[in-house]
Amino acid sequence: MSYRSLLRVAGVGFFPLGFLARLPYASSALSTLILLQSSTHSYAFAGLATAAQSTAMAVGGPAVGALADRHGHRTVGVLAPLANFAAWAGLLAASHGTRAGMLVAATLVGLTQPQVGPLVRVHWSRLLRSHGERQLLSAALSYEAAADEVSFVAGPAVVGLLASAGPLAPAVLTMVLIATATLPFALLHAHRDSPRPPSAEHRKPSLPRRPLAVMFLAMVAMGAVFGAVQTAVTVYADTIGEPGAAGLVYAEFGIGSALAGAACAWLPQRFSLRARYLTFAAVLFAGMLVLFAGARTVSLPAAVAVAGCTVAPYMISLYALTERLAPVRRAALAMTILCAGGPLGTAAGQALSGSLAATHGTEGALLVAVAVAAGALLLALCAVMADRGRDVWIIDTVPVEPQKAPEPGAPARGRSEG
Repeated sequence: MSYRSLLRVAGVGFFPLGFLARLPYASSALSTLILLQSSTHSYAFAGLATAAQSTAMAVGGPAVGALADRHGHRTVGVLAPLANFAAWAGLLAASHGTRAGMLVAATLVGLTQPQVGPLVRVHWSRLLRSHGERQLLSAALSYEAAADEVSFVAGPAVVGLLASAGPLAPAVLTMVLIATATLPFALLHAHRDSPRPPSAEHRKPSLPRRPLAVMFLAMVAMGAVFGAVQTAVTVYADTIGEPGAAGLVYAEFGIGSALAGAACAWLPQRFSLRARYLTFAAVLFAGMLVLFAGARTVSLPAAVAVAGCTVAPYMISLYALTERLAPVRRAALAMTILCAGGPLGTAAGQALSGSLAATHGTEGALLVAVAVAAGALLLALCAVMADRGRDVWIIDTVPVEPQKAPEPGAPARGRSEG
């Protein structure tokens, strides 16, 4: 069984600690919103500061990835939580001061956000390659997608519960998790990269820009779907007079995605990355159509439960394609660039769907999800057609690795099956 093999390779302790380590990423935006709304009594300003923090996460993520590639995952994995802990302490202090100070502090929290999800995917690639278990990468990426989805359900849920104890409680919990989970996870499990001489930088391989741009745009689309569905669920809960139901309904979306992501570990190896990308883009589009139609004819909660199952398989294909595209020495940068598309897309999806929801209600917000998913499918079709017969953008084959020790700048294409 694939997951049993992952336990053997990584060790049992890797999984609970790794899950807790990523919770600060999932809970930080809502924790900031609650803290600053309580301090300023303004949802508008708190929303602005949270948007600035999310944008800073998208900008800071690739910077963290580039530093990890250059200075080592262990070094950056330790420094990022320390910097983020200090930034949260600054935000708590700034919450008693001016709005300008709060905005700056919230931005610093986003810039220093530890990139646990992207870096741990690079860790899996290296770990499995070093153990001669490259065929397990599909299972590892499936697990990571499921863990991400569960964290984005559990994180906000815990924050919501703690908010009843006081507006400081969610921020304090985030800091506790950074100190007791994120930092120890980096110390125990991050790779110890050997420092490289400065001259080696001149031989550092370049990233495949256009293929990576396609993956980034695909992840932006996925983020926009998240943003639109979040907005639709919130509008629906307000419409039925149960605002608190929004979290429960959206949790269905995340749980369905987590289950589908976990099931991807058992996809057959002959189901190529090219076929997966195109198939799951089509499945995502179909899922959003079901969500739109089901919300109108059956019920939104039922439609959300079905549509959620179409999300994680699409994202897993993006992670696998990016892992295959990226040279070894630029893997962290490539993965953090990909993941930066998520929060940017979510912000755009929330803004656009919110505007339509103001005039067309839940259906207006869901129409954005359908349109964006259609765009994601069109992007997949164009990428597959442009790469037909080239095996440059979408790499299905695993090149034969040389027997000698790899050079510092050797590319890592085809390191594992997706």
